[in-house]
Amino acid sequence: MATMQKITSNLWFDKQAEEAANFYTSVFHNSKIGRISRYGKEGFEVHGMPEGTVLTVEFWLEGQPFVALNGGPHFKFTEAISFIVNCDNQQEVDYYWKKLGEGGDEKAKMCGWLKDKYGLSWQVVPKVLPEMLMDPDPKKSQSVMKVMLQMKKLDIAAFEKAYNGHA
Repeated sequence: MATMQKITSNLWFDKQAEEAANFYTSVFHNSKIGRISRYGKEGFEVHGMPEGTVLTVEFWLEGQPFVALNGGPHFKFTEAISFIVNCDNQQEVDYYWKKLGEGGDEKAKMCGWLKDKYGLSWQVVPKVLPEMLMDPDPKKSQSVMKVMLQMKKLDIAAFEKAYNGHA
């Protein structure tokens, strides 16, 4: 019997669970698809899904387990839940911003946040940003915050400039 992760993120989709899992695993390099379960005849009067339709898809992104569920149109994603992608450099920020943002909600892009084509919110954040925002010198941290609040995609060079007093 396989060992199960104590906590796994479960993402509710209308009917795009398998498509979304394939998309996310194509974006993140250390990723894979796991088991897929399908609806049977039982419970059709409750779930309304045809027999053989994908019920759940297990997948991993950078070692983090997820389950994608085809649950129907009853629930939608909101910004109350988002996934943070911690990036080592600007090249990673640019890559994830572009890939995750393709086909997403352009109006939802702000301060490093974006919504993907499935309505799921992501924060694409350079690892240096939290360090700068938590600096004990309020002049440095507030200068970085001011610059960040004006951005859509986050820019490390602009943060460094603000942090060093050149904003």
